[in-house]
Amino acid sequence: MRLALDAAWQYQGLTYPNPAVGCVVVQNGSVIAVGAHVKAGEPHAEVMALKEAYVLLSGDRAIERLESSEEIHTYLLKHHNGIFLFCELYITLEPCTHRGRTPACSSLIQALRPKTVYISHYDPNPEATGGSQVLISSGIDVEYGLCEEEGRALLAPFMKWSEKSFVFFKWAQRLDGTVDGGVISDATSRTRMHAMRSVCDLIVIGGNTVRTDRPTLDARLVGANAPDVLIFSNGKAFDQSIPLFNVPNRTVFIEKSFEKLKDYKNIMIEGGPQMFAASRDIVDRYLCFLAPSSGGELKFLQGKRNFDILNTQKLENDLMIWMQEN
Repeated sequence: MRLALDAAWQYQGLTYPNPAVGCVVVQNGSVIAVGAHVKAGEPHAEVMALKEAYVLLSGDRAIERLESSEEIHTYLLKHHNGIFLFCELYITLEPCTHRGRTPACSSLIQALRPKTVYISHYDPNPEATGGSQVLISSGIDVEYGLCEEEGRALLAPFMKWSEKSFVFFKWAQRLDGTVDGGVISDATSRTRMHAMRSVCDLIVIGGNTVRTDRPTLDARLVGANAPDVLIFSNGKAFDQSIPLFNVPNRTVFIEKSFEKLKDYKNIMIEGGPQMFAASRDIVDRYLCFLAPSSGGELKFLQGKRNFDILNTQKLENDLMIWMQEN
């Protein structure tokens, strides 16, 4: 289950409005496939893992050319020939029961009939919950609550934006804690950041950062639309030639409070030490891109604050660290 959780964390921040989910297929004590939900509208974690496992167990590689969830579901249902009967599935979230942009995973698993399905956390979405009962009613052994606390931590952003809004603070720093002096993150981290922006509906940034850095705050590295921007500032005067003001199909707010956040669901705050301090009471999670370098003068953290590390992923050179203040 920890392997499934780690696979899901690789895509945390990219799956909105869906949750990040991971799945592992095991046979005779050996891991034979790992899958994760990559993006809303694309196959769920269970489908990706079962697709990979099917190739290994059957030797049939024709399924590899299929990309849509519908196609993969249909192929597995037609060709599985009982090869999953002695497999176990480890899934971070209860398999869904409803047909949305993809078919229901519970009905697929029900037909493939693995020996046991381990689930970390129930599905809090009333439209999708109940997958475990579907499997149990078919005679499949289902065990709940494996790594439940870790599963809840993974699911927390989805639960937040399903109810009201999820707010995370992102920054990049070097090993010495500095955040100034030019580009910090490598190209892989910057592309990841643009992908996260593309599924956010609001970016919050401080007025001083806007004036100093003159940012664009778009998602050009992944060819996607850019979210709206809230500039947190007491002053309303800004040079309108700053690139962020000239991104198509974007609304830019200039406010001296965070009241506007209540109108959005998935919100990223980007900024420096002042914004870090000002937003403390509204942030749910923190995301740091840590570069293996030193240089610069401005240190990010000022004063004592303690964090729990929820997950760390190694990108090309940088570490991507999800945290929660304790």
